[in-house]
Parts: sequence; C-alpha cells; structure tokens
Amino acid sequence: MKALRNSKGFTLIELLVVVAIIGILAAIAIPQFAAYRQRGFDARAQSDLRNGATAQESLVAGGGNYATVSCSSAGACAGLPGFAVSKGVTVAMTGTAQTSFVCTSKHTDGPTTWNYDSTAGGITN
Repeated sequence: MKALRNSKGFTLIELLVVVAIIGILAAIAIPQFAAYRQRGFDARAQSDLRNGATAQESLVAGGGNYATVSCSSAGACAGLPGFAVSKGVTVAMTGTAQTSFVCTSKHTDGPTTWNYDSTAGGITN
C-alpha cells in the first residue's frame, strides 16, 4: 500500500482537468481562426480589385480604352498588362471606351463580393 502512495505521476482528475482546459481553448480558437481566414480571403479579393483598377487607369493613361476582361485563374490577366490575379480570386471588369469602368471580384472561399466603380470613385461596398 505504501508503494502506491509514493509513486509519481498524474491522477485521473488532473488529466481530466487538463483535457477540459484544452477543449475550452480549442472551442474558442477554432471559430476565430475561421473568421481570420475569411477576412484574409476577402482582403486578397479586395487587393486584386484595386490592382485591376490601377491597371485599367494605366491602360487609359497610355492612350488605350478601358478594357472588358474576366480573369478567374491565378496568373496574368489577358488584356491588362502587368495585372495578375491571385489564386482563388475571380475578377470581372467592364470598360466603357474612355469614360468609365466597373469591376467585381470575389474569392471562392470568401463571403464578400467586392465592387469598384470608377465614376463613384472607388470601392462601392
């Protein structure tokens, strides 16, 4: 009997308390992590939208017209030199000669569709 009391180790209660604390921390962290990921996806789509608008403006500043393009795969976007779309982002732009253009972008895993209107002066969400 004396040998059992002098043994070193953790009791079952101590282990259950540790498991409960880890479970509580995980229950708090996992939803927060999902929200951070969605905000990251939205930020990527919004960044591509702004970069596309800059590419449109540089196209017109170089003597061209606003382009109508749709880009859905990662990499360079045909019709807008110097503009590349991020992985998972779809960007659609509709240009009206040299007067205005509108853009939309969305990440496949993000909840928000971003809109850009050149006549309104920027992102219109």
